[in-house]
Amino acid sequence: MEYIDNLPPMDLMRSEKMTFVQLIIPVESAHRAVSYLGQLGLLQFRDLNDGRSPFQRTFVNQVKRCAEMSRKLRFFKDQIHKAGLVPSPNPASEPDIELEELEIQLAEHEHELIEMNSNSEKLMQTYNELLEFKMVLQKAGDFLVSSGNHAAAQETELSENIYTNDGYADSASLLEEEMQPVPSNQSGVRFISGIICKSKVLRFERMLFRATRGNMLFNQAPADDQIMDPASNEMVEKTVFVVFFSGEQARIKILKICESFGASCYPVPEDLTKRSQITREVLSRLSELEITLEAGLRHRDKALTSIGFHLSKWTNMVRREKAVYDSLNMLNFDVTKKCLVGEGWCPVFAKTRIQEVLQRATFDSSSQVGIIFHVMDAVESPPTYFRTNHFTNAYQEIVDAYGVAKYQEANPAVYTIITFPFLFAVMFGDWGHGICLLLGALVLIVREKKLSSQKLGSFMEMLFGGRYILLLMSLFSIYCGLIYNEFFSVPFHIFGHSAYKCRATTCSDAYSVGLVKYRDAYPFGVDPSWRGSRSELPFLNSLKMKMSILFGVVQMNLGIILSYFNARYFGNSLDIKYQFVPQMIFLNSLFGYLSLLIIIKWCTGSQADLYHVMIYMFLSPFEDLRDNQLFWGQGVLQVILLLLAVIAVPWMLFPKPFILKRLHTERFQGRTYGILGTSDMYNEEEPDSARQPHLDEFNFSEVFVHQMIHAIEFVLGAVSNTASYLRLWALSLAHSELSTVFYEKVLLLAWGYDNIVIRFIGLAVFAFATAFILLMMESLSAFLHALRLHWVEFQNKFYNGDGYKFKPFSFALFTDDDD
Repeated sequence: MEYIDNLPPMDLMRSEKMTFVQLIIPVESAHRAVSYLGQLGLLQFRDLNDGRSPFQRTFVNQVKRCAEMSRKLRFFKDQIHKAGLVPSPNPASEPDIELEELEIQLAEHEHELIEMNSNSEKLMQTYNELLEFKMVLQKAGDFLVSSGNHAAAQETELSENIYTNDGYADSASLLEEEMQPVPSNQSGVRFISGIICKSKVLRFERMLFRATRGNMLFNQAPADDQIMDPASNEMVEKTVFVVFFSGEQARIKILKICESFGASCYPVPEDLTKRSQITREVLSRLSELEITLEAGLRHRDKALTSIGFHLSKWTNMVRREKAVYDSLNMLNFDVTKKCLVGEGWCPVFAKTRIQEVLQRATFDSSSQVGIIFHVMDAVESPPTYFRTNHFTNAYQEIVDAYGVAKYQEANPAVYTIITFPFLFAVMFGDWGHGICLLLGALVLIVREKKLSSQKLGSFMEMLFGGRYILLLMSLFSIYCGLIYNEFFSVPFHIFGHSAYKCRATTCSDAYSVGLVKYRDAYPFGVDPSWRGSRSELPFLNSLKMKMSILFGVVQMNLGIILSYFNARYFGNSLDIKYQFVPQMIFLNSLFGYLSLLIIIKWCTGSQADLYHVMIYMFLSPFEDLRDNQLFWGQGVLQVILLLLAVIAVPWMLFPKPFILKRLHTERFQGRTYGILGTSDMYNEEEPDSARQPHLDEFNFSEVFVHQMIHAIEFVLGAVSNTASYLRLWALSLAHSELSTVFYEKVLLLAWGYDNIVIRFIGLAVFAFATAFILLMMESLSAFLHALRLHWVEFQNKFYNGDGYKFKPFSFALFTDDDD
């Protein structure tokens, strides 16, 4: 045991040692100190103002200012995106500016942009109205010409043109003569011209017909150009209309209907000369507005481009400042109101670096008083921190998805790095499919720098995050595929010739006549001659089923052994004596013994029925084994193992709760008097400090029930977990049979036809089935099953997973989605 204790610590096996520290920071250097700690990223602050709302905290005004600046920056980003510009990914090199200066600059830029947008919207609205007026003049003029020719013999004159669009004030001056009141015949024919969305024309015409009871003439023509809708900024198709009617009541109704349908009405003179003159004036103003709009757009794009060069730097600066003030809000003022007091967790190895950073902050802020940094004792459990890299991070995330390790608890990720991809490969063993996965993993790894800087979709982001898991899964799949001797389900003579040949020299069909062994066994993996033989399925079933049991028993034993190292590390001898020892005895008395029988049967070539041996070990332990005996003394060993398994159950259940009760009684016999003398020793501590003790009362019934549940769960789980490992056999068999079906029933069947089209279709179907069913769906299925084996069958033997992550205040952890 001394040798084990003297071994150097293994990386990732235990979380980093943490310490609880207190900081006393003068007010003048507080901002700079917290900012430097954010750059270092190795201190997690505790919130000493947890009971206060965000609006009751000290630096709430600074946080509000940063939030307002963040809103302005998001506004700039949206404007750049709408303009079709790309913000510069590399921030412009310029001297650092203060937050107050940046706030003034952002306010000026926002005011300038809002003013430009407002002017642009007004000009665009005028331009759209002029464009609509031009189309109305063109289309409505055609209607009036045809109507005038038809009514040339009559003395009726269209004496009034209606104009109802208030927004068209600029063009109204051009039509002063037309807008003058002209005496009209109240019983004569009038008209209203305008433009409306094409989607509303049918409903508009129907409403006019009903409102005037059919006493109107509705003419329409599609507009030549699409017009931008100011509400949605989308181009919409519109239709020009002219409504002929008679009477003042009809005019009022038609105008109200036009207003309710959002139609724009424009005055069109009857006189062709006047109409031509107004059309020329409208075209002239349109050309002027186009030039003005283009100039305004260029000026706006220039301003946005200038902002885009600095947007990334400004965003990072505001985000950091907001994070600094949020962290300062977690600190408390001392009694003198001249210093801020903070508490937090940091790794032991980081204490020196934190002290150096605090000294630099004191010097840079020209403070006369240094920052006090000292270590304190804490009652609550420290956070869990593992130092990972690009390779190990994905495996740690798999474990953390189940539950974060308790402080200094044995970390399953150390073993998951190997066992997870290996168990995946046992279910996915095919070196052809493994090569396909390997190519995909290598592409992700080679393009790692490029992809890490891009914004990926949810699926690609998940795939990129697990690129190193995919790499090991593919390598192990190639290894297991070579053992299974399957390349897209096709066996190859890679490691030499087969150990079997035809029974007779004249046989032409070795699969139906049978094979005979004539040389040493195939050197590596499954002999290719098993492929297609009558014994293939029974042989592979037996091999993979027994192999699955062996892997399961080994991994479950590893989990129990890790529980021993946990108990030894935390100095818990009760768990070693009354959990580890009986669990090892129970598991290996039954399933360890089964694994031994499997290995002996493989080595000796015995025909013993292991099902019979294990069943009658419980039903008739003293019965003679006869032909099922694999070694001398097997019957006596079975009786001993069965007795040990029966003894192990009460061994797990009863001693530990009673021993805990006795220890608790001895420890707290004088507890009442001790509390009377020390009841005020913690009164001066901060209300939310981690130094406050939390004294839990001992509840024997709760402890006993918990131990009973744990013991029953282990006993039943030993059986169910071992059976659960048979999924390795089931999924491996399913993957192999699916590959065979696609190869024989699709590819070979299509290749049997002497037709290039059928062969191409067969090859396409085979490639599609391989890519989407075998490489995607089957790999996902094997991944999830391997995940379940690690989370349930392996980790529940030793892993509590009830800790919490170390989340330091670090600028490097910010993402683009953080506000």
